[in-house]
Amino acid sequence: MGSIDGRDLGTFGVWTFDFEFQPAAQMRASIQELEEQGWRAFWIPELFGREALTHAGYLLACTERINIVNGIARIWSRDARWTHGAALLLADAYPDRHVLGLGVSGSPPATTTPLAAMNAYLDELDALTTPNPAPKAPMRRVLAAYGPKMLQMARDRSSGAHTYKVNVAHTRQARQILGPDAFLGVEHAVLFESAPDKARAIAREHLHTYLNTPFNLAKFRRLGYSEEDIANGGSDRLVDDLVFWGDLDTIVTKLRAHVEAGADHVGVQVIGIEPGKSAMPYWRMLGEALLPRDHVHRPTIQPLVQ
Repeated sequence: MGSIDGRDLGTFGVWTFDFEFQPAAQMRASIQELEEQGWRAFWIPELFGREALTHAGYLLACTERINIVNGIARIWSRDARWTHGAALLLADAYPDRHVLGLGVSGSPPATTTPLAAMNAYLDELDALTTPNPAPKAPMRRVLAAYGPKMLQMARDRSSGAHTYKVNVAHTRQARQILGPDAFLGVEHAVLFESAPDKARAIAREHLHTYLNTPFNLAKFRRLGYSEEDIANGGSDRLVDDLVFWGDLDTIVTKLRAHVEAGADHVGVQVIGIEPGKSAMPYWRMLGEALLPRDHVHRPTIQPLVQ
């Protein structure tokens, strides 16, 4: 469980936007502490200005063992030639520690579709030749995928799929499409807040963007959510499916449901953290509960203050 082409990412990892808002020194201290805690994988997006592959390279340089996964590097951000060159260097410099996650996040040009764009990008990547030295360890890549056709492409043209903002039912469906061998990494948001009204208010704020973008709306409809579920910030059912909130035991039980449904790995995104602040107290607590330990100690922390 947690293996991608023979490399063990662990069953659970950390997925976060937080590093987009932190200075380099704070990022370095945080990633080093996460490595010492025993986390085997750390997932970073590309959205607010941090370029995906230099970001990954910096975190790899700060650490010795933890895997850094782009979740995802946007294909609109750089030509395939430069993605290939950067990923090749990272694979050579940090053997078996980088996973290139590619995705079509954002709006595609009007002349193409996400499926066609990704297919063309992979064609270009696979056709490239370079004088750069080949790494001894393989370059590993996964694709952001939700719909059946993109999941099939992830199965056939990469090591597997990375899903984002999906429910457990989608994980079960994705595993059926991917088959038994392809990697399936699932992001899921969690919130340490047990008061239902407060938790759902924070969760709705987090979900606002996803409930107002066409591709996410299509994904939610495909998952069986009604227009009433999607409207007005999301129904309680949709919010509770997409953000696991409550105490530690409740959150951990719900996260494990993805594994039972067929996920190889779950990237846990702690939400409700102010920009520039750190989720480290929650990552510590999650690490104690989710990572293999001879002795488990669960620190007590206060719920988030809105």
